[in-house]
Amino acid sequence: MHPLESLDESSVISVSVLALYLRDCLETNDILQNIWVHGEVSNCKTYPSGHCYFTLKEGDAQLLCVFFKSSRIRTSAPELRDGMALAVNGRVSFYERDGKLQFYVEAVKPLGTGELFERFERLKVRLAAEGLFDAERKSPLPSQPAVIGIVTSPQAAALRDMLRVLRMRYPLARVILSPAQVQGTDAPSSIAAALDLLNEHGEADVAIVGRGGGSVEELWAFNDEVVARAIARSRIPVISGVGHETDFTIADFVADYRASTPTAAATAAVPNIEDWRIDILEKRQTLLL
Repeated sequence: MHPLESLDESSVISVSVLALYLRDCLETNDILQNIWVHGEVSNCKTYPSGHCYFTLKEGDAQLLCVFFKSSRIRTSAPELRDGMALAVNGRVSFYERDGKLQFYVEAVKPLGTGELFERFERLKVRLAAEGLFDAERKSPLPSQPAVIGIVTSPQAAALRDMLRVLRMRYPLARVILSPAQVQGTDAPSSIAAALDLLNEHGEADVAIVGRGGGSVEELWAFNDEVVARAIARSRIPVISGVGHETDFTIADFVADYRASTPTAAATAAVPNIEDWRIDILEKRQTLLL
C-alpha cells in the first residue's frame, strides 16, 4: 500500500503548529537557555535599527545569531566585524516566520582575531612588502576603451548589472567575457586563468575582475595569493569590483583601480556617452552664435 493511501488527515499538522512545537522544545530546554558558544564572526551586518545579525562559524558548522540593540547597549558591546573570534552568551530558539533556528545573543566576549582574518592580514603584509600595492606600479585606466574584458561567473547577477551599465554609458565598447568560478575551492585558480587568458587574447583595453556581495567565505577567492599575482602580472589595467561598498579584498589592493561594487566597476571602466552629446550640443550652440 502506498503511504498516501493510509494517510489519516486528522493526524496532519500545520506548519505553524510544528514551528511552535520546535520553538517550545528549544525554549524549555534549560541547557539551551543560558550557554556560551565560541566561533568566528562571518557575514556580520548591523542595521539602522541597531540590531546586529551575524553567523558564528567553526569548521563546517555555523550558527545564525541575532544581537538586538537593547542587549548591545545594556552590555556596552564592542562593534562586531567579520573575522573576529568571539564567545557569545545567550539562548537558542526557533524563529517561525523565517523557519530558522537562531541564537539570541545577550552578551559577547571578543577572543581576538579569527583564523580567516589572520590569514588575510599575513598575506596583506607580505604582498605590501613586495610592493604589489604601490601606487607607482599601477596603470592608468584608458579614457576611451574599445574592448572591455570581464572576469566573473556567466551566471552571476553582477554580470548582468555590469553589462547593463556598459550598454547604457558607452554602447561603442565591445565586451569580452572570460568566464570563471568566483566561489569555492577552485575559484582562485579559475579567476587567475581567466585573467591570464584575457592577456593572451590581447584585445581588451581594460579588465574588470569581480563578483557580487556575499559572506567572507563566499568572497574569499579574491583574498587568495594566486589571484593577487595574476592581477599584478596583468598587462591590461585591472579594475576590481568585489562585493559591497564595505567589502575589501586583497584583489582590491593589487588592482589598478578599486571599485566599491561590480556596478561601480563598470561605471569606472567607460566614459558616459551622454556627456559627449551634451558637450557637442554646447559647442554647436557656441558656433551658431
